[in-house]
Formats: sequence, structure tokens, C-alpha cells
Amino acid sequence: MHIELSARPKKRLFLALILASLLLAVISTLGIWLVSIPGLADISKSLPIILGVLLACVALIAIGGVAGIVLAIIGFHTPRFFLGQAWSVINLLFPIAIRIGKIFDIEKETVERSFIEVSNHLVRQKLIRVKPDRLLILTPHCIQKDTCPHKITRNVNNCKRCGQCQVDDLLKLTEKYGVNLAVVTGGTLARNVLKNLRPQAVLAIACERDLTSGIQDVFPLPVIGVLNERPFGPCCNTRVDIQRVDELLHDMIVPQEERVL
Repeated sequence: MHIELSARPKKRLFLALILASLLLAVISTLGIWLVSIPGLADISKSLPIILGVLLACVALIAIGGVAGIVLAIIGFHTPRFFLGQAWSVINLLFPIAIRIGKIFDIEKETVERSFIEVSNHLVRQKLIRVKPDRLLILTPHCIQKDTCPHKITRNVNNCKRCGQCQVDDLLKLTEKYGVNLAVVTGGTLARNVLKNLRPQAVLAIACERDLTSGIQDVFPLPVIGVLNERPFGPCCNTRVDIQRVDELLHDMIVPQEERVL
């Protein structure tokens, strides 16, 4: 089985679906409010007004959050508050965006790839730069050759560096830049690694689903997501563009001359 990643999806796909989800949510909320007015008015004449004001505030917050992301993608400076607000809105609307995508025959993985592009753009726009020891490369265990007898999920240095998979290439990057590397079997182990190392930034290598959920789970920790390559299908002998990982690491690390001891 051979899985090829399609051309990099446009950020506007995810933005369009989130905007459509926001519009649907606002219309639905308005409909619920209108239907509830008679019943609320029987209890108190002020209840429909109070509920309407509260729902309007929630809608404005959601609209402001999505507007913040759109402006950031266009290139305008967006205050951190709006970006934090935007991610809360995205977590709420993402399932709706996926369903709208299905209506238009857009695969879930395509929407997730577009989301990852948007997330990476926002992180890069903030010009995140950290010291090497505060940067973590996080990758799933499927990047290790499936027949390898050496367990590296607890200690990546157990790798014998035979060159039959790309763990050796990633270890070379840790030596080149002085960053951390962790190979994990799932979300629980990944969270433990983050808790123990407390990195200031993460370069995560994974599939669409894991990157999407991981980026959302650890916000506001900045994460740059790199999709893996699956020449043998999902979760088996996966690969990654090492040159791209190298370039991203270079951009995420504080230059030597700017480091403060």
C-alpha cells in the first residue's frame, strides 16, 4: 500500500469551512433564541433580552476570534488575546467544519492538512525563537523500522544507528542543533514527555489526525507540524522530509549570537 500526500492544501480551504461553520452556528443560535422567546417571556419579560445579550456577546467573541485568524493570515498583526480566543472558537467549530466538508465531498484529511497549514503560518508569524535545549522534536514510533528489536520510545539513544530508518537522521539533527528528540507511541506518552521536558516550542512529525488533535490539545504551546510520508501505509515504516525538518529547526532556534547565558 502506498500513500502519497497530495499537493499542499491552501489555507483558504480551512478558513472557508470555519467561516461557514461560524455562520451556521450563529444562525442556529439565533433560531433557538427566537423560538425560546415566548416561553421565556411567560416567566419574565426581561429574560429574552438577557439571553439575547448573552448570546450576542458569545457570537461577537466567536466572530472576533475567527476575524483575528483571517487578519493574521492576510498579514496583519493580531494581538495574542485574539489568537487565543480564535483557537477556542476553532476547537468548538472544527467538528462542524469537518461535516460541512463532507457535504462538499472534501476528505477529512484534506481539511486537517489545511488546518495544519494555517496553524504553521500563525506560529511562524509570531517568529518563535527558542534555545536549542527548549526545543523538542516529537515523532511517532512508526518512523522506526518495524522489524527493529531495539526499543527507543523510552530512550531514543537505544537506537543502534544502522541507517535502515530515519531515527539516525533525526539523531544527527539533535547533535547538529542541540535540540531534544522523543519517539512516542501515542498521545499519553507524548503528554508525559511534554510535562517532563517542558519545551517552549515543538516540531511535531505525525499524520493529519495526530497533528491536528495534538496542536489543539497543547495550545498555547507553539507547534510546527510536519506531515509524515507513508510509503507502506499508515503507522508502518513512515518517513519524513529530513531537509525540511532541518530548515524548520534552523528557523526556530535562537541564533548563537543572540543567546543569553
